[in-house]
Amino acid sequence: MEWRSNPRRVLVVNGPNLDLLGRREPDIYGHDTLADLEDRARRTAADLGLEVDARQSNHEGVLIDWVHEAMTDHGGLIINPGGYTHTSVALRDALAALPVPVVEVHLSNVHARESFRSHSYVSPVATAVIAGAGVTGYDLALRFLAERLVRQA
Repeated sequence: MEWRSNPRRVLVVNGPNLDLLGRREPDIYGHDTLADLEDRARRTAADLGLEVDARQSNHEGVLIDWVHEAMTDHGGLIINPGGYTHTSVALRDALAALPVPVVEVHLSNVHARESFRSHSYVSPVATAVIAGAGVTGYDLALRFLAERLVRQA
């Protein structure tokens, strides 16, 4: 694999409604805010010798543009597509084109919730999937990517 401009830089993309973390259904998603989650991810990444570029959008096209950007500017991608997990073929297709490892993360266990949440367009094109670990899922995803990126170096 040809290395990108910064192979130790990980793009963390959070989709729709994740800007409401800490306020939206805290019994499901927890009390940490998006800022808390991003700060934690940056600290974990630094401990692993990685850099995190964290972003959030409620707009599908913006998410796709960021995924395209990861093709040349990042060594890996962590994505919590929110509701687009279950609906967006376009996002799935963008992720499938990535030459870098992709980790799909969900704060809740989507398989223990409403039946429509069990289907993911993203999972079949992801390198790994982490669900139900809360914000710790992002730490796990970063650890996975750190190991993967070191092996590929």
